[in-house]
Amino acid sequence: MKREKIIIMGAAGRDFHQFNTLFRDNPAYEVVAFTATQIPYISDRMYPKELSGKLYPKGIKIYDESELPQLIKRLKADTCSLAYSDLPYQTVMQKSSLVNANGASFELFDPVAQMLKSKRPVIAICAVRTGSGKSPTTRYVSKLLRKHGIKTVIIRHPMPYGDLKEQAVQRFATLKDLVKYKTTIEEREDYEPHIRNGFVVYSGVDYEKILRKAQEEAQLVIWDGGNNDMPFIKPDLMITVADPLRAGNEISYYPGETCARIADVLVINKVNSASKEETAKVRRNLESINPKAKIVLADSLVSVDNPRLVKGSSVLLVEDGPTITHGNMRFGAATVAAKQFGAGRVVDAKDYAVGAIKETFAKYPALDRELPAMGYSAKQIRDLETTINRADCDIVLSATPTNLRNIINANKPLVQVSYEISPHGKEFDSLIEKFVRARVK
Repeated sequence: MKREKIIIMGAAGRDFHQFNTLFRDNPAYEVVAFTATQIPYISDRMYPKELSGKLYPKGIKIYDESELPQLIKRLKADTCSLAYSDLPYQTVMQKSSLVNANGASFELFDPVAQMLKSKRPVIAICAVRTGSGKSPTTRYVSKLLRKHGIKTVIIRHPMPYGDLKEQAVQRFATLKDLVKYKTTIEEREDYEPHIRNGFVVYSGVDYEKILRKAQEEAQLVIWDGGNNDMPFIKPDLMITVADPLRAGNEISYYPGETCARIADVLVINKVNSASKEETAKVRRNLESINPKAKIVLADSLVSVDNPRLVKGSSVLLVEDGPTITHGNMRFGAATVAAKQFGAGRVVDAKDYAVGAIKETFAKYPALDRELPAMGYSAKQIRDLETTINRADCDIVLSATPTNLRNIINANKPLVQVSYEISPHGKEFDSLIEKFVRARVK
């Protein structure tokens, strides 16, 4: 039987999960390559033989997505499968056209078929765009569950940017584990706040093994999504977060609209920073595609750990990297904090950028004055530190969820910005409590 030759187009996340669940042991298919994009430094490596199964004794090569046209022809690929997230629909179809023009089919494999079944109840928290507020929502839900005495473990969407074999199953219980697994700033942004709140976080590459381990120490599992991807584990309660500061994106980005369509609860976050018209537009769009879901409004509350330093000071604003780069956010929590706590002059980070940080500004020209906390490699972290230290300002307002004080040596005071979700009324809490009463034994 001729095996269908597949190239999986990914970004070190769903691509590996799709391989593991649909293709690894399936003799009808031959995955001839992975491609990688969106995240720097994740191409030109191997999906290791130790994780590839008996059909792939040498492992599978990972190429940069820019090589896709040549790969299709050289490897005689039949199908290219898109397996990453947070893409505008125009981009999805442009990729389809590129693949078709080079002689292969383009496919979006069913994400529901890739969902693993847990023996514990699962609450999945996803979003219509990256930076909508998934992790603050996860923090809110996990702390609410703890108040009700529920032993909760969090499984985080993958970010395996290092040695894939070593990252197959990762368990983060203390801040020392962040060092143990040599995590990037981007990984720390998502793991560190949960760890500080006292929760165990699992992540990695092989989510079947991850789920087996996580559910053994939990009464309930929370899936904390990445970008606007669908969950890897079948949810019993699906919560999807929308962002009125990017009104319209909820019905124009892949696969965020899918997340909205299957949600049981839709949270419109950041209402306190959006206009009434923006919030109303998001509500109308969500009601049109998922009229059965409960819609909850929420504020995103910003705080700083040293407000006295902020007032009147000149500031450099540092933000969560993915949110203001490929997430296309106009501004982040550091900008909100600067205004809220009376900062003085805001300096333009572009004026001080060096190396890899300067390259990031060139790649994302829509970036304004804010500095994305890029840290996918040691060099990026060094360049981030140099950029911060070159800035002519009094203080740094850092809204990356990880504490940069533990990673870089800044030559000026660093004020940490935090942001938490605050649902309007009691309906959201009641929905979670009702689910717990019905599903947790």
